[in-house]
Amino acid sequence: MLLKLEEGQIAATLQQVAKSLAPGEIVLDFRAVQRIDSVALRTLEELVRTASEKQSCIVLRGVNVDLYKAIKLLKPAGRFSFAIAECT
Repeated sequence: MLLKLEEGQIAATLQQVAKSLAPGEIVLDFRAVQRIDSVALRTLEELVRTASEKQSCIVLRGVNVDLYKAIKLLKPAGRFSFAIAECT
């Protein structure tokens, strides 16, 4: 499942994903996101925890350097992966 995130709606979108989470891979596309606030970071952390419980894999795609640094502060080791390059 691919989900494109929009700035300003990250937390609400992630909450909706968490409610309908099923086993499998969920790709979150962050290309349109330049900043992330603390509420969205906490929601992402909760989503990752829920995904782990439901044996889902979260892949973050299109994450810029600043977002990457903020997300890494969550210490998400092993909980999700970053898509470095895309096939065209």
